[in-house]
Amino acid sequence: MILFKQAMLEDANELVKVKIEAFKEDVLLYGSGPSGHDSLDIQRNLIKNELCYKILNRNKIIGGFVIFNRGNNHFRLGNIFIHPDYQNKGIGTLAIKFIEKEFNYVKKWSLDTPYLSYRNHHFYEKMGYKKVSETKPEEGSEFRLYEYEKIMG
Repeated sequence: MILFKQAMLEDANELVKVKIEAFKEDVLLYGSGPSGHDSLDIQRNLIKNELCYKILNRNKIIGGFVIFNRGNNHFRLGNIFIHPDYQNKGIGTLAIKFIEKEFNYVKKWSLDTPYLSYRNHHFYEKMGYKKVSETKPEEGSEFRLYEYEKIMG
């Protein structure tokens, strides 16, 4: 049974371990994962200061996500991740449905995902997100992020 619970400080180490596994493909494709994905200090700060959730399967942490309140009923989904052993099993869909139900007052959701992460593009588009822009975080690099939004309502 899949459950979504707010993460506690004692979950930080396990969340980082799962993140490292979840973003291994990004490290191979791009040379690194999302900024800070492998940092225990950053994970602890996210748990303390943001809406940080763990995804559980039989009380085992298999993933997580963080939500940032941008104000004016705009929330941002950051670092959604699921351990590779549990990917492509509908857990991401359950997570998005949980988030949208739990935060049903939110009018606008946003997120970003790397340009070569085709499965992510398909997944977010299937969940109703629309690609709205591209950013190039580093000048001289081919790496780009696709920005997605979903207007609720």
